[in-house]
Amino acid sequence: MADESNKVAAELRESFGKGAARKIRAVGKIPAVIYGHGSDPVHITLPGHQVSLLLRKANAVLDLDIAGKSELALVKDVQKDPVSQIIEHLDLILIRRGEKVVVEVPVHVEGEPYSGTIAVLEVNTIRLEAEATHIPERIVIDVTDAPEGTQYLAKDFALPSGSTLAEDEDLLILNVVVPAAARAEDEETAEGGAEAEASDSSAE
Repeated sequence: MADESNKVAAELRESFGKGAARKIRAVGKIPAVIYGHGSDPVHITLPGHQVSLLLRKANAVLDLDIAGKSELALVKDVQKDPVSQIIEHLDLILIRRGEKVVVEVPVHVEGEPYSGTIAVLEVNTIRLEAEATHIPERIVIDVTDAPEGTQYLAKDFALPSGSTLAEDEDLLILNVVVPAAARAEDEETAEGGAEAEASDSSAE
């Protein structure tokens, strides 16, 4: 949701290309482009440190001040240097209050499943349709004491008010399983016990 902490002063830019982008990043700023609502793309420059902090949250909404005009924008793509992880460029989508958008919301696992099992997350995000200024930060799965074989599907979650599922409702999100190594060890133990019994029987 856009609030005071999301207010960002943006600067319009007229210089483009890799050279111009390098100069922008060299002074601690981030080049970005805003799309949406049938308007031409708008090229801007954003304060690097402030925006980097805001991007810690998935689906961040920025309340941009562009030459005195306020615009809400949803962060749709973050391009980073693969080595340094420095943000190189942002793609932003214009949004309006009350508008619905489809976003990928992170899945967060809490708790520990039944002893001897592990929770395996099959997908890291769930697609939801949500109000642009009220996008859930995450969907929580509580696996406390869940036994082996427990499955969590997309339809199993109580979604935040105003959000609807934009996935196949039977999409598998998480599995509770016994680790392969532990299962193999149990099978070896069982086989060893069976062989011992067979050996004892033949001795008699």
